[in-house]
Formats: sequence, structure tokens, C-alpha cells
Amino acid sequence: MTIPKAYQQLLFQLYEMYDEREAANIADMVIEHITGLKKIDRIINRQLPLTEEQIQLLNDYTFQLLQHKPVQYVLREAWFGGLKLYVDENVLIPRPETEELAEWIIKDVPGLQFSLSGSFTAHSASPAILDIGTGSGCIAVTLKKKLPIAEIHAVDISESALNIAKQNAAAQKTEIKFHFLNILNTNEWNKLPAFDIIVSNPPYVKRSEASTMQKNVLQHEPHIALFVPDEDPLLFYRTVAAFGLQHLKAHGKLFFEINETSGKEVQDLLSQYGYENIEIKKDLQGKDRMIKAAIANVQQ
Repeated sequence: MTIPKAYQQLLFQLYEMYDEREAANIADMVIEHITGLKKIDRIINRQLPLTEEQIQLLNDYTFQLLQHKPVQYVLREAWFGGLKLYVDENVLIPRPETEELAEWIIKDVPGLQFSLSGSFTAHSASPAILDIGTGSGCIAVTLKKKLPIAEIHAVDISESALNIAKQNAAAQKTEIKFHFLNILNTNEWNKLPAFDIIVSNPPYVKRSEASTMQKNVLQHEPHIALFVPDEDPLLFYRTVAAFGLQHLKAHGKLFFEINETSGKEVQDLLSQYGYENIEIKKDLQGKDRMIKAAIANVQQ
């Protein structure tokens, strides 16, 4: 079986579940993963046959995809901020809007100037940053990679998720301080120091919204990282906001990913807690998906 034939065979089967564009993207990811060849290389090597081992992999991956398993879990990899990360069903698949959140933080950190070569000069002390609910570690690893002088901490309630985050940090040669911790338990807050920046992409999907979600998300991604109680959808925002009052340094900032429908509610909540300079930011799709707030300029 040649590479083009393998691609077309997979594409035809994916059309049963995905629209044309998404099916093509998934087929590209799978064939590149199996062959190690990018699209241009596959065009050049059109007549190159798949080995028996590659055909077996293709059949195995196709079977899993047709069970609504996300391609990232099938391939055990996801790209985020230009980095290839390991993922499985113990962690959420990193989303583009989360990548935009990380980019916003990087641009917002004062005192760093990047050259075209990627080197930087620092004009202020190393910022201390905390990622709450780190999951795969995508935010924490990316921040450390792009802000190497920063001291990065990351917490999660899932030991399995933390193991994956640690694996990704090691693979990317990034030093991150990980904490197995439940941020909802206020008794554990004293285990953490003070920070210049706290970021979180917390659970924000109501349980009642589960029926409207795609099968590949609902059946495979960890519910503990997705859902909040219907009666308290801002649970994590309120908790982290309260934590920030105790653990943000003077001039410190909070960054959140938000449900596109709850920007005003989160903004009001942060205002009630005394945060200032609150800013909602749209993602590339034009949806309200990020929010930033500064600790009030008072004695900490």
C-alpha cells in the first residue's frame, strides 16, 4: 500500500464522523506520525510503500479513531506553543485558545526583551508564576520554555496528570516545581509561596451541558478537568481569586481561561474581590476566552 492510498483510505473512513476539513487534518497527522514524513515529503515520495508494521499501525489507529477517540490520544501527542507534548486520557487535550492564553502571559511579563534570534535580556527580577490545574503541563512548560528566567510552579489534584506534566517538562528540559494539591482545600494553600502571576484554565463546563458535547470529548477526556456543578459554575474562579488575595505579590496578576458565555460573570466576581484593571480578551475566533486582573495596589 502506497502512502497516498493509505491516506485516501483513512480519509474515506473519517468522513463518516468528521467534516471534510477536520478529516483531512486528522488523516495528515496520522500518516505523518506513521511515516515520519511531512506533507511535502510524502508528495515527493508518493510511490513509497508502507511497511507491514506501518500498515498494522494504520489499522490500529483507524479502529481507535472510529470509536470517537481523539487523534491526540490515539497518537499520544499534541502540539502546543511549538512543542510536542505527550497526552493521554488522564489529561485534557491542549486547545488553541489555551495557547493564546500562554502567549498573552508571555507578552505581559515586564522586563523581558526578545531578540530575533530568540535570546533575551532581563531588566527585572525573575517572575514567580503558578499554573493551577496544570494537566499535561502545557502552560507551565511553554512559559518556562519562553521565559527561562521565570520560576514556574504547577499544581494539580490528579497524580496521573502530574506524572504526565513531569514527563513533558523533562522531555522539554524545563525545570518546574510540581505540587500534588487540591486548590479547593484552603488548608493546603500554605504549602505554596507568593507569586507574581497566577494562571489557571479551570473546569468551567456545567454538568447539564454534557449532552451537547461531542462524543470524542465526553467519552475520553477527564471529567474532573471539564465539569463544574450546575449550581456553582464559578467555583474555581472564586477559589483562585481568594487564593490570589493571599498569594499574589504587590502588582501581581491573575490570568484565566473562561467559558465564552461567562466573561461578564467572571469580571464581576473579580471586581467584587477587589481586583483592578480587569481585561477580557477574545481568542482568534472572536470569542471571549481569557481574562486578566491585577491585585489591588495595597500593602500585601
